Amino acid sequence: MGFRQCEEVVCIYTPSREGGPVAELLKDFKGVLVSDFYAIYDSLKCPQQKCLIHLIRDLNSALMKEPFNEEIKLIVAEFAALIKPIIDTIHRFGLKKRYLQKHQTDVRRFFRLLSQQSYKTETAVKYRNRLERNRTKLFTFLDYDGVPWNNNNAEHAIIEDRKSNATGPTHSKLCLWAFRGGHLLHYLCCFL
Repeated sequence: MGFRQCEEVVCIYTPSREGGPVAELLKDFKGVLVSDFYAIYDSLKCPQQKCLIHLIRDLNSALMKEPFNEEIKLIVAEFAALIKPIIDTIHRFGLKKRYLQKHQTDVRRFFRLLSQQSYKTETAVKYRNRLERNRTKLFTFLDYDGVPWNNNNAEHAIIEDRKSNATGPTHSKLCLWAFRGGHLLHYLCCFL
């Protein structure tokens, strides 16, 4: 399928979620960072891919909280219409730039239509702003071979590590993931 597997995990404990250790460790990183929406990552100067599963989960949550909000329904429907063919391509060909780049036109169209909408509800405005703010980091994986569109592998490994260290330190944990080809899958501050 073309998915890359994680080779190793390096865990670094820090006393808080402060971003200094993250920024220092990754200041010269030249690969692609795949992460959640933790704000410290925004200051890093490397190409980034935000986890689309986190975004989809948040969009679904907003829709569940406001099921009669037609504006959020529209955003969710349009995002789903954008992401489904991309995921179909990944399932068929793997994470290969050659096949994924064709979706760039659809991504540009999605953001053009999003920016033309005049939303009135607070939730819809919030999600439009979030999408536009992260525009350059939501579909980075379309331009690279082997860069995932989510950080699921890292999330699952962190959960397993947490289970195995249930009686361990209560500090925040920073997890660094390495892939073949020098792509960084995930660097996450968690476990407060």
